[in-house]
Amino acid sequence: MGFSSLLDILGSTIIGGLLLMILMRMNATAVQNNYLYSGEQIVQQNIVEVVKLLEYDFRKIGYCSVWTNIPDPAKAIIHADSNSISFLTDIVTSSYPYGDGVVDTLKYYLSAKSVLSSTPNPNDMILYRVINHDAVAGSNLGVTQFKLTYFDANGAKIINMPANPPLGIASIQIDISVENPAAYGNDYSADKRVMWRQIRLATRNFMLR
Repeated sequence: MGFSSLLDILGSTIIGGLLLMILMRMNATAVQNNYLYSGEQIVQQNIVEVVKLLEYDFRKIGYCSVWTNIPDPAKAIIHADSNSISFLTDIVTSSYPYGDGVVDTLKYYLSAKSVLSSTPNPNDMILYRVINHDAVAGSNLGVTQFKLTYFDANGAKIINMPANPPLGIASIQIDISVENPAAYGNDYSADKRVMWRQIRLATRNFMLR
């Protein structure tokens, strides 16, 4: 085997190695992009589901199909603070699409971060939704913030929260943040977070009938 043959073998090995490295890099990039795209899609879907439920429930504060069962809807909120709220409403079911006329208590509150210590994301928490005295129900949708701000009829922020019962609430601002519970590469930077704000959500049931 001549010297030129050795050079040819060495050159082919180097070129083959470079091509292999390029292919591996392209594959890794494709896998990363796929995970990032899927993760962003999951986060977008999760925040849509959370927001839809929150808006639906909060707009029914003080509502009852038999309206005389909540004679003063302005007092329908029975507890309120920055990350939890309890209020009177009439839960709709498939059997009673407008409610059964029985007053229910609906509570939203945020868990501690330690509850989801099993997930890679150190910031995610469970947003609980509890009806009456039923078992606590919640799901891991990557919620990292659930903040409530309350305003009176003049649009002024109510600062004396929590209060039992809270009075004078005419509208609510809801701030929600959602992250991927298991992001690619454990990247939980701010640019991977989706935020949503409902400014001054109000329901006509806050007003006296």
